[in-house]
Amino acid sequence: MMPQRPPQRPIYLDNNSTTPIDRRVLDAMWPYFTEHFGNPASVSHQYGWEAEAAVQQGREILAGAIGCSPEDIIFTSGATEANNLAIKGVAEAYLNKGRHLVTIQTEHSAVLDPCHYLQSLGFEVTVLPVQADGLIDLKQLAQSLRPDTILVSVMAANNEIGVLQPLAEIGALCHAHQVLFHTDAAQAIGKIPLNVEEMHIDLMSLTAHKIYGPKGIGALYVRRRNPRVQLAPQLHGGGHERGLRSGTLYTPQIVGFAKAVEVALSERESEAQRLTELRDRLWKSLSQIPEIYLNGHPTQRLPGNLNFSVAGVDGQALLLGLQPVVAVSSGSACTSAKMTPSHVLTALGRSPALAYASIRCGIGRFNTVAEIDRVVAATIATIQSLRSAHPIHHS
Repeated sequence: MMPQRPPQRPIYLDNNSTTPIDRRVLDAMWPYFTEHFGNPASVSHQYGWEAEAAVQQGREILAGAIGCSPEDIIFTSGATEANNLAIKGVAEAYLNKGRHLVTIQTEHSAVLDPCHYLQSLGFEVTVLPVQADGLIDLKQLAQSLRPDTILVSVMAANNEIGVLQPLAEIGALCHAHQVLFHTDAAQAIGKIPLNVEEMHIDLMSLTAHKIYGPKGIGALYVRRRNPRVQLAPQLHGGGHERGLRSGTLYTPQIVGFAKAVEVALSERESEAQRLTELRDRLWKSLSQIPEIYLNGHPTQRLPGNLNFSVAGVDGQALLLGLQPVVAVSSGSACTSAKMTPSHVLTALGRSPALAYASIRCGIGRFNTVAEIDRVVAATIATIQSLRSAHPIHHS
């Protein structure tokens, strides 16, 4: 019996959700699973020394990527844990200074949920709106700061609409008011320039799996001088990571994270140009469709991100229609199981109907011009088919 050829898989265009591991990253990780498997905390023999050296090199690569010293890097299980450590850690450590935090409506749930949790403990959280293009209003931010404000948390690049916030301006404002500034840079590392000194950032959350690294590894940058940031640990144990995050370090993941950052930085400018060209090619064709709307700032966004809403179609039907050809999502992968419109799109002023009928395209390292053209054809055909079969009128 002849073996059946597997059906062709859809084009992967959900790189803001996660990315495949780059082969160069996997090759760097492999020896640390098999040969150099020691515990980096075991400093009495060669196996531990090898692992410790690999972890230290990883710290140095990450530190170089964001302009800090290696000792400022705390390894975590991902950006969600880093966000929780930053937000809850600051809240606990600065109780005597104040109980007021500021964030924005379009943050990832890994920032909004810890803030909501702190509200239940008696903290006050100001959640600022954003402008129609997704950017923060700096005057509003300035007005929201109070003597008891301890932290501002604003993400570097939005996970749904790709919008890049003005980090340097936010950081300068925070430092002028002696308020700590945290940014979730999960989507930004390796894609846009980041420098914690130039941008006055005190805490920065990072992750590997958005830049062709492994899942399950992230980091938190914690400023150690001017000012020295105090954090209350959220995991207690053996006192690893300066006592801020206990747990045996996952050496292969750290090696993979560092390699992913190294590769992304070496190719950042050329890749940004290539992804921008692919994104613009996709939008140039799709924007010819009547009543299709771009979500977020047209240029101040991640190179590979495109998010649009389509009037006159059912959102679920649109996703289902596209599935055989292209793997995309309608919003954050972390909340896509919930049948509620995207909080990011409603914050931009989109109606629930338009927010439901939205598509997020995350174009990545392994996508090609030919794939983008296939996606264009499939999207136009699906929208035309849905509109002719089930006309829907959105207010």
